[in-house]
Amino acid sequence: MSRGLRVADLFSGAGGFSEGFRQAGYEVVAGSDIDPDACATYALNFPEARVINGDIRQAAVRGQVLEAVAGADVVVGGPPCQAFSQVRNHARLMDDPRNSLYGEFVRIVGKAEPKAFVMENVPGLEQMGVKEQVIEDLALHGAYRVKAQVLDAADFGVPQTRQRIVFIGIHSSLAADPPLLRGSDAASALFLERRNGSSRVRYEVRERIRLSGSLLGQLQDPDDAAVVTAEQAIGDLSVLKAGDTRDVLGMGELLAASSAYQRRMRGGAGGTIANVNVPRINPDTRIRLSGLPPGGNVHDLPEDMTERYLTGALWGPHNGSGRLGRRHYYAYRRLHPGLWSWTLNTKADSVYHYKSRRALCVREFARLQSFPDRFVFTTDPRRGPLPGRIEGGAGHSRYRQAGNAVPPLLARSIAGALSRLLAAGGAARKTA
Repeated sequence: MSRGLRVADLFSGAGGFSEGFRQAGYEVVAGSDIDPDACATYALNFPEARVINGDIRQAAVRGQVLEAVAGADVVVGGPPCQAFSQVRNHARLMDDPRNSLYGEFVRIVGKAEPKAFVMENVPGLEQMGVKEQVIEDLALHGAYRVKAQVLDAADFGVPQTRQRIVFIGIHSSLAADPPLLRGSDAASALFLERRNGSSRVRYEVRERIRLSGSLLGQLQDPDDAAVVTAEQAIGDLSVLKAGDTRDVLGMGELLAASSAYQRRMRGGAGGTIANVNVPRINPDTRIRLSGLPPGGNVHDLPEDMTERYLTGALWGPHNGSGRLGRRHYYAYRRLHPGLWSWTLNTKADSVYHYKSRRALCVREFARLQSFPDRFVFTTDPRRGPLPGRIEGGAGHSRYRQAGNAVPPLLARSIAGALSRLLAAGGAARKTA
């Protein structure tokens, strides 16, 4: 445990980073984000923390953040970096106004001088040729020792493959190198193999490489929470029905927990479970799901199901071909019960249930992200446009908050590695 360590979360969203650090024993002191709906979720779930809603580039908001961050041992965050892929000819990231949020993260770390920081971002950053520049920026002229590595959430007990590049910095006064994390390596060892049967396509889980022990055996063991399948994550929620508008149910209305992961997620939730409203499904999608095998995508549909409109009801943009287009690859994908989910995005129809012909509810998104059931997603009660609010309504906001989050179990692993390091050299800290 990390008794006495304090963490502040910049660009916090709903609070996935904070939840993971809290589970590792940290005291969450502050969260900051521009989105008022995400801040409402953060405030609900972290009543002990100071929540700052606003644009961190504004002097007044920045001042509040610096005040709240002061004294934090660790600062974490995932600043949006819009122009990394456009960097050419050794241009400085910090000089591009499109990267101003990234610049704010660097500047706040420089002013607050925490013992350590963690910054996460998209893994493609490594291929963009800017990783070393980011490390140099975050080192703050030698004040921090910084290392980066790409981590996959599925290797840390999250039932979802989700790669992120993670930069960890340790204050030079601690004379310690940043920890390197090692997970199960399941994400590289296990995969779905497409098999053509006599009547239809099917997908089977295979082990690409055998490491120490059998990862496939661990995956198939419901009492082993180190590697988790979609069914082990959300199987107890399979009683939910498309179009059910109830957003809170009694735990007794669900199936009994059938895996260690489900029991873990239910811990501390009490007698009810929230965010279980399931979207309606249009007739065309329902028909197509009947033709999709678990683990399949739009390329597995029979030819007669690839017509743009099956029932005559017109919905969504028409591409002029009368057929489904490329973008529908991401609109028709069905989970496989025997493997983790692919990377979630911010839309309800980015995944469909492996058994029922329906989309997932926000709670199922949260389960696949490793948020415990006691963590409730909400929105700011004020209606209409608000500074920082993204259009789309309350329902879409909750999916976006869940889908954009750092998986708490991944954050917990990072927090644990940091706490062990800080406990060993925590007494030393650079003084101004």
